[in-house]
Amino acid sequence: MGKRKTYTKEFKESAIELYHGGGKTRTEVAEELGINPENLCRWLRESKEGETSKLKVFPGRGNPRDEELAQLRRENEDLRETSD
Repeated sequence: MGKRKTYTKEFKESAIELYHGGGKTRTEVAEELGINPENLCRWLRESKEGETSKLKVFPGRGNPRDEELAQLRRENEDLRETSD
């Protein structure tokens, strides 16, 4: 299985603008950008949901809870090594 491709917030916003301003279908925009049409669909949905809520649209990789969990696991491992 290949590495998952990630896209920047700017790329996603540009794709959305291209779709809204270009008079093209989602599939046409996706093909032009070389992305999966489902990605564009999801980005459009997330963007719309972000407009109606206080959520940040396209916040980046992972979520703060994942970062906190990783930090706690590192601290736990350090404590284990110290106690051994």
